[in-house]
Amino acid sequence: MQQSLFDAEPPDWEIDSQQRRLVATIVLPGGVPGEFDYTVPAQFVDEKNRAKHVEPGRRVRVPFGRGSRSVAGYCVRLEHKEVSAGRRLKELIDVLDAESLVSPAMLRLTQWMADRYQTPWGQVLEAVVPSGVRGKAGTREVTLLSVPTKVAAQLTTLTLPPKQQAVLTALAARTGPLTAKQLCLLVGCTTGPINALRKQGLIASHVERVDTDAISAAAQEAPPREGPKTLSQDQQRTLDAVLSVIEAGKHQTILVHGVTGSGKTEVYLQAIERVVAFGRQAIVLVPEISLTPQTVRRFRERFDHIAVLHSRQSDVLRHRQWRSIARGEVQVVIGARSAVFAPTPRLGLIVIDEEHETSFKQDTAPRYHARDVALQRTAEERAPLVLGSATPALESWVAAQQGGGWLLTELPRRIADRPMPAVRLVDLRAESLRGALSRQLCQAMEHALRDSGQVILLLNRRGYSTHVRCPSCKNLVKCKHCDVAMTFHREDRTMLCHWCDYRCAPPSVCPDCRSPTIHYGGLGTQKLEDEVRARFPGIAVARMDADTTRGANSHELALDKFRLGETRVLLGTQMIAKGLDFPNVTLVGVVNADSALHLPDYRAAERTFQLVTQVAGRTGRGPRGGRVIVQTFDPEHPALQAAADHDFHRFAREELPERQALGYPPYGSLARVIARGSSEPLVKAYLEELEAYVRAGDPADSGLRLLGPAPAPIPRLRGEHRYHLLLRMPHSEPLRQAIAAGMGAVVLPDGVRSIVDIDPVDML
Repeated sequence: MQQSLFDAEPPDWEIDSQQRRLVATIVLPGGVPGEFDYTVPAQFVDEKNRAKHVEPGRRVRVPFGRGSRSVAGYCVRLEHKEVSAGRRLKELIDVLDAESLVSPAMLRLTQWMADRYQTPWGQVLEAVVPSGVRGKAGTREVTLLSVPTKVAAQLTTLTLPPKQQAVLTALAARTGPLTAKQLCLLVGCTTGPINALRKQGLIASHVERVDTDAISAAAQEAPPREGPKTLSQDQQRTLDAVLSVIEAGKHQTILVHGVTGSGKTEVYLQAIERVVAFGRQAIVLVPEISLTPQTVRRFRERFDHIAVLHSRQSDVLRHRQWRSIARGEVQVVIGARSAVFAPTPRLGLIVIDEEHETSFKQDTAPRYHARDVALQRTAEERAPLVLGSATPALESWVAAQQGGGWLLTELPRRIADRPMPAVRLVDLRAESLRGALSRQLCQAMEHALRDSGQVILLLNRRGYSTHVRCPSCKNLVKCKHCDVAMTFHREDRTMLCHWCDYRCAPPSVCPDCRSPTIHYGGLGTQKLEDEVRARFPGIAVARMDADTTRGANSHELALDKFRLGETRVLLGTQMIAKGLDFPNVTLVGVVNADSALHLPDYRAAERTFQLVTQVAGRTGRGPRGGRVIVQTFDPEHPALQAAADHDFHRFAREELPERQALGYPPYGSLARVIARGSSEPLVKAYLEELEAYVRAGDPADSGLRLLGPAPAPIPRLRGEHRYHLLLRMPHSEPLRQAIAAGMGAVVLPDGVRSIVDIDPVDML
């Protein structure tokens, strides 16, 4: 509901004394809910001063609250309103941006997000516009000097002191304006003559924002240009389906289900070439920053003007890329999740590669899913949306099967009819492991390395030992802020909580019973790296996980070494399982396929199937083929059996009936409300009251199901107790309405914070 900053409602006798005023509607960042009206002073609608002209999409400064403290907000609406004399709207103080940061279409999209994800509109806008753009990073305001046309025409007739004459003549001879410093250096004078000329009106000045230095994007040398590749029949059929939508100039969502190595990227490239030929722009989303360099390299071979957007960029670079995109200078934008908000003025296509990846869902407010935002944006801007994956999210798969604005196209074979790699499930229950690697995996590695092949090993746990336990009292060493086991990192000899980053020295005795015997157990990527180096001396090994990829360009450097053959074994977490294309990889090993299989999450089987299938697809892309070894304690699990056969259809047939019976997505909508705070009784009581309110207001036939409240799977995090409430309904709109009504009615106690997660992908 819109709010107004009025002192009070006017009495009846004042209603006749209405004034028509220009009113700006403002939303504020920082989680402040509501919209607020302010009157616009005349100086902010002066056409002669466009830099201070208020309009939707620009940020403004306004007085807020009883103390009228000055805060920045976004203008989302500008209209003339009848305002009675008794109502005292506060006035807008200043306009902060010389141009709109958010287009009308993006304003509509962010308003939709605010409603869907139960997040204040201002907070959504703050997440959409990067901090470097808001702070104008890499730019500064300068005063530029020029000679007015009338003065230039009279230059020979003016009588001036020699220095002033020299300054005016030099400035008039320039094709563009100069700063005072530049003019002083050019003429060899102080600022005195310049100031004198400005006072006489012989030199004009204006303020302009300019870059502080030239773009230093590491001299990105364009690779040799390549033309379109010859497509297989399957690829051509898929491309034709996409092009028919592009050429019709309409919105449609196309799911491209193609096995790993089937040539989906080439289809994307040729579709985007058609988009660019029509003078429009494309956005390509990839799930991991580690994929960005590889993707950018392929696109630079085909397009002249590429922009990259992701969270690891400096504010300066991101601001410059954003401005270049907004000016229409860019043909293709490539980036991770947030690139869905790229300010393309002529959007012609969005492609989401590996659309099933959970990294497309943001885990902080606004908790949006890039796939859903892209669907809404392309529908609004009448552009196609292409979703590609070898293991589509079941929500996308069912939507495409049902039609309704979706189109399904499949690539069932690899390029050149290369066979899918053979997958072998190794039952660890029958193995006498002395380390992380089974006998069969070691033998396969020896064979691959002896034949000059390369090896990828997946272990989705970083660190050295994933837990430290006391054999005497059986207690784990846990984080003092979180209810989770701490991980030992041997490189810096520290215990680290992977949730809150709390660090401490490894214990010399048990913190509980003081026993001097401490057992370091569990397997992380650091320990795996040590074992591989010990078993294969002289072989170049690299590790990719969150600990080794913190630096700038660290992803790119590690992958370049592997691509060039300088690294023979690449091991790491799930970032190495996604979309990488290295033809010389002849073996992939999944060290522990069970790490996510038995988590308290209805998507556990789906995620395991996707991860194993995707990492298996990293091999067999070259002429020498490849093989996959998957180590597991549960080789009979249906998800692993289907992954071993590269059979998505089988997995979907087996998994979807269970989802449908339980009413879980894609056969229903799910939301999660998490409450947290230092007082466990208050946290629990708040969710109990919320649950009671929602249940009481629910019609009997709505299909609403409430689970909880109960302690969250991680009941304490960062020093706060956590409870959650799950809500399930057949349709999403009534579910959001029920949550909004409950959140609006139930008072949040002091010291308790709540989170609403619509369509959650993380149940921890």
